[in-house]
Amino acid sequence: MITTRNYFYRSTFMGFLLTASLSAAIIDTSLLQSMEWRNIGPFRGGRSTAVAGVVDDNTTYYFGATGGGVWKTNDAGISWRNVSDGQFGVGSIGAIAVSPSDPNTIYVGTGTACVRGVSSSHGDGVYKSVDGGETWKHLGLKDTRQISKVIIHPNNPDLVYVAAQGTPWTGSQDRGIYRSIDG
Repeated sequence: MITTRNYFYRSTFMGFLLTASLSAAIIDTSLLQSMEWRNIGPFRGGRSTAVAGVVDDNTTYYFGATGGGVWKTNDAGISWRNVSDGQFGVGSIGAIAVSPSDPNTIYVGTGTACVRGVSSSHGDGVYKSVDGGETWKHLGLKDTRQISKVIIHPNNPDLVYVAAQGTPWTGSQDRGIYRSIDG
């Protein structure tokens, strides 16, 4: 007995077989021999809650991973390289800002900004680069633990605001908005 359901499944299966056999006949698989798989990375990092780009440059971006540091691309994301390993005290990044008036000036706030249960990684403050992420200097705010936002004044890269969560599960003297007028 052929039901509507059986007919549907049989005709769908036959359509699949016909399409697959036609595709195999049309594609010259020798053209694929020169192709190689490659992983363009990043090779570690985890989830990311921090990303920033360079104004007037649609190829340079930074992202901060919750457990893998700061990464940079100069080719619109085709390849990425880590620019924080060996220079940061922690790998957990919560915020990144690139100065609109000086794209070589970058501030990074550490610590997982998006607190998820009890698995959040804390940071050790703020880092600054004045050479496009090649070298970094630790600026302080070590006890703020989680930094969720860094904002740089559009015309003055030394005027910076930092939003810090402090210890997420208790009261914290380090929670608040910080301002630097001297970079």
